[in-house]
Amino acid sequence: MENISGADLVRAAAFIGAGLAMGLGAIGPGMGEGFAGGKACEAIGRNPDEAGLLTRTMLVAQAVSESTGIYSLVVALLLIFVV
Repeated sequence: MENISGADLVRAAAFIGAGLAMGLGAIGPGMGEGFAGGKACEAIGRNPDEAGLLTRTMLVAQAVSESTGIYSLVVALLLIFVV
């Protein structure tokens, strides 16, 4: 049986942390974008004349929401390749 060194434990913890960062970091943007899309569809259904403005506003909101998912991806990549 082989001994586990401290570097191996750090590497394993980095992989677990990367998985948690992406797993938990993807929940918020997914829910936020779905909520924004659903509300935009409701608003377009009530006022179809403003579809262009509502779609543009929804896309900006989804881009801002997606930025948190990108941050979690950066953290996960740093944990995998730097640590």
